[in-house]
Amino acid sequence: MFGCCVAGRLLQTNLQQVDETHALFEIPAAEKVNHVCVFLFGTVPFPDGFGATVHFFWPGKGSQVLGMLSNDKPSAIFRLRSVFSSTSAPPSGISTPSAFTSATSSSVSGEVTAILGLAIEPLEAIAAQLASLPQAQTQNAMNITPTSTPASSLAPIAKPADPSVLAERIARHLFNYIAGFAPTGTNIGPESTVSMGIIARWYESFMGKVRAGGVGFLERNE
Repeated sequence: MFGCCVAGRLLQTNLQQVDETHALFEIPAAEKVNHVCVFLFGTVPFPDGFGATVHFFWPGKGSQVLGMLSNDKPSAIFRLRSVFSSTSAPPSGISTPSAFTSATSSSVSGEVTAILGLAIEPLEAIAAQLASLPQAQTQNAMNITPTSTPASSLAPIAKPADPSVLAERIARHLFNYIAGFAPTGTNIGPESTVSMGIIARWYESFMGKVRAGGVGFLERNE
């Protein structure tokens, strides 16, 4: 249902389900992470009136709500360096469910494995949590970048690619690949099951194309 893409790393699909409403990704070497994108694959929508809060748990330092996902907002990108760093004090914020804080994490040779958790909750409860965050955290949760300098006063610079666009294209490529194995006249829905072998073959094919010529093929829907 969920995918995760850390900037500069491969797409993560190794979601660990904790219970019916909680799941998590392990983020290795979290101290090196600047941005992370979380998204829905599009195969299984949220039930009506529900979404998911996105949590980040750093062992020994604390946890924080990063933002949310919903059917109307199926992807989001978050800046993590403003939330945690190797020297930051434990931040304030809404407490994260114990399903994430009790997850096994490790620290090897100075590298920290953090937890990116997803909690499925009613949209009203999600809105209340985001509304209670401090302004700076709310801007990150809603993917708002504060600006103070008029754009006209800045020298023209090349606009960097939006990681969330890349993540959505990767997810769409995976979905289209899987859909190709559905029997004729059958639509993929919430109850559909997919063999891990199909996903493994997609991954091998996908990485082969990336190594051969980059990610341009995603724009061409190949």
